[in-house]
Amino acid sequence: MPDYFSDRENGPRARTEQVISPTVWSGVVALVQGLINSGAFGLRFPERCPDGQAVCGCDSDSLAAGVVAEMPGLAWPLETTREVEEGFFSQREPFAPETLLVLDFIEFVHDAVAKPIPGKYHDFFSHHHLSFDQQVGHDEFRATVNRIFSRNGVAFEMLSTGRIVRVLPLVLGDELRRTAFNTGDRTLDNMLDECRAKFSDRNPLVRREALERLWDVWERLKSLADPRDKKRSITIILDATATEPLLRARLEAEAQELNSIGNSHLIRHSEVSQLPVIDVDHIDYLFHRLFAMIQLMLKKK
Repeated sequence: MPDYFSDRENGPRARTEQVISPTVWSGVVALVQGLINSGAFGLRFPERCPDGQAVCGCDSDSLAAGVVAEMPGLAWPLETTREVEEGFFSQREPFAPETLLVLDFIEFVHDAVAKPIPGKYHDFFSHHHLSFDQQVGHDEFRATVNRIFSRNGVAFEMLSTGRIVRVLPLVLGDELRRTAFNTGDRTLDNMLDECRAKFSDRNPLVRREALERLWDVWERLKSLADPRDKKRSITIILDATATEPLLRARLEAEAQELNSIGNSHLIRHSEVSQLPVIDVDHIDYLFHRLFAMIQLMLKKK
């Protein structure tokens, strides 16, 4: 990735944006259109030379059919603006499809792209016959997509496999990656690993499932010290967590507050009176807050 002046001076932009903006989408569309023009989809969607059937470019009609079939809801040609009013006052505004659809499309493109290598020049048809380097095509496409994401603070990253994953909040992401769960309770370890996997997912609904599962972890953890008496168990665990009276009291207050959050929001139960947690930033905050408490208890157990 280019080392831009602003990155050298200020460091890279924080990766916090979890919605693909029209600006980012326009950049992706420009990238794909350039690849079409270069023939980079000719390996999977070949245009054949009439004289000998060598590949000489990309069959854009076949590419369009493949995109429309595998990406329901994505219009072709790709739209970067949409009309917002009809008639005399009609105007067009920047537009981006739903974020998950954009990410699916980017993965589709990665799978289909390959670096075109010009070979023999065919004078009569004024084109080159092409061969392809798929790995170089993947690498160049992935580098450009990740640069667009990074420069616009988008919290997604494309891996070498072509899969897109979420960039976790810096401190929490580091802790989740490096923590090996070894609580002595295999069920609890499996639950924590499930939370870690789901919280890294690009789908906000799956990340919400991670938050709900983490509250299940919290309930199980509180009973580990004494499975027959949960109140006594949490007292034992909190006593082991801190011996200084003031901090011990604050940790108990935090444990009670976490219980209240789980009971009053649509996390632990499903009563109609409970409030759902929808905002992705709130999901991150609550996950971070509870995970910090759980991690402290496990370190001091």
